[in-house]
Amino acid sequence: MQARIYKPAKSAMSSGQGKSKEWILEYAQASARDIDPLMGWTSSTDTQAQVKLRFDSKEAALDYAKRHGIEASVQEPKPRKANIRPRGYGENFATDRKTVWTH
Repeated sequence: MQARIYKPAKSAMSSGQGKSKEWILEYAQASARDIDPLMGWTSSTDTQAQVKLRFDSKEAALDYAKRHGIEASVQEPKPRKANIRPRGYGENFATDRKTVWTH
């Protein structure tokens, strides 16, 4: 059984880092999906593909995989570049602005 261990990216809907601190172990899909001819829905006989296990650290996820004989590959997260403006939020209301600024 194969799995991948990764750290999820932050949500695109907010600038916060919620739900991106933990590591996830997700099983790889063992069988192909079938398309139902009547409704067009996709289905699979593989129930392990639905399982996502959450861990506090990468080491805990790797230990779990090792204990249960799961071949796991680790995807390291890409570092996030800081978004720091020179004068910050107050720049929006600056009185010493050189150019005209409107909405």
